[in-house]
Amino acid sequence: MSYENKILQMKKMLGKKTTTTIKKEDKPAYQKPAAPSYTERWEKAGLTVVENEFGIFFKRQVHYPFSYQHGHYKLQSFFDALEKWQEAKFEHPYALEMNEKVLFFDTETTGLKGVGTQIFLLGFLEVSEEEESFILTQYLLADPAHEAALLFASMLWQKTATIITYNGKSFDWPQLETRWTLHQKELPKLRTQRHIDLLHSSKRLWKNDMERMKLKSVEEEKLGFSRIGDIPGYLAPIIYLDAIKSGVPDALIKVLLHNEWDLLSLITLYIHSTKLLFEETSEESAKTFTNIGKWYADLKESSQSVKVLEKVTAQFNELEAGNAQYYLAIQHKKNKKFSEAIDAFVASLHFVDPRKKLHVLEQLAMLYEHQIKDYEQALYYTQEGIQLIKKNEQWRVEQKQKWEISWEKRLHRLGNKK
Repeated sequence: MSYENKILQMKKMLGKKTTTTIKKEDKPAYQKPAAPSYTERWEKAGLTVVENEFGIFFKRQVHYPFSYQHGHYKLQSFFDALEKWQEAKFEHPYALEMNEKVLFFDTETTGLKGVGTQIFLLGFLEVSEEEESFILTQYLLADPAHEAALLFASMLWQKTATIITYNGKSFDWPQLETRWTLHQKELPKLRTQRHIDLLHSSKRLWKNDMERMKLKSVEEEKLGFSRIGDIPGYLAPIIYLDAIKSGVPDALIKVLLHNEWDLLSLITLYIHSTKLLFEETSEESAKTFTNIGKWYADLKESSQSVKVLEKVTAQFNELEAGNAQYYLAIQHKKNKKFSEAIDAFVASLHFVDPRKKLHVLEQLAMLYEHQIKDYEQALYYTQEGIQLIKKNEQWRVEQKQKWEISWEKRLHRLGNKK
């Protein structure tokens, strides 16, 4: 047979479509993996073996009475924080209702990214009013083959709660969604939950006031808790993988303790953040309280923003309160309190960074020109702005040229108004 005829025959074969109908009842049943050989050994280390339709997982539970102290705070202070939010006269994304189901959540994984990264530890901390305690529940992956069993055990396909994490929006929850998707044929659909990420609040509160935003740093600098005998987080995946390879769980128990401290600190960080947002502590810097005032401004809670920023300007010196005066001036201008806005802008002028200073000079020129009708003062601040642009060598040439054109137009206009 010629080469051309063979090609034609192959094309005919490829062109034939065969369809087979797979009946629903013919779908292969889920094959539950066998329990690891080290199961009894891990049980003796204090872990409970639990079995479900997808395999086994290990479970650990700890009960903390409300009076338990972690760093500066007793856990019962969480309820004081809830009461504050009930009484608040303003809206905030971190506010919780008194009867709202809350789940403090943290994971440990075998890596930081990639489809091959698995969650090997799910940690939850929640309130049990019946027992008057917080209950810590940890679900530990028996081995990679039992992942569906671990995910199903979390009950996140069934329960509805507000999830509170530290960097969970960017890492823990997306990682959970990825692993869940890989088992979507076996598992019920994962529920979407309200999510509060305390890393975001920490950045809001302590921007320019803390060098590092790792939870451990926040614990030591703000929450009064220092870890003794803790393992570094980056060792957790190595320890887990070694434990399932050797069957020895000793070091793995330290990973569970690391996760436990993370969860306890989520409670106290929420408590401390709430106290700060209600200005119920004086042990923070002007930078922190200025950040809070700016946060309220970004949330369109102007009266609360003004209240916080005015407190900063009253309690701290001119240098420390410079940025607070700047943000306070912006709020006064929005509220059409032009005289107060001018006073605050002037007070901030020599204590803010060059870019903010240029904005202050622009605002003063605008206020004096359009609101006060004092063209001499408007001209003065315009000239100051032009000099600042020319003197600053850190700004890009292109940007300076654009600014100079804009400011020269204002200068010309004011010259005609005199």
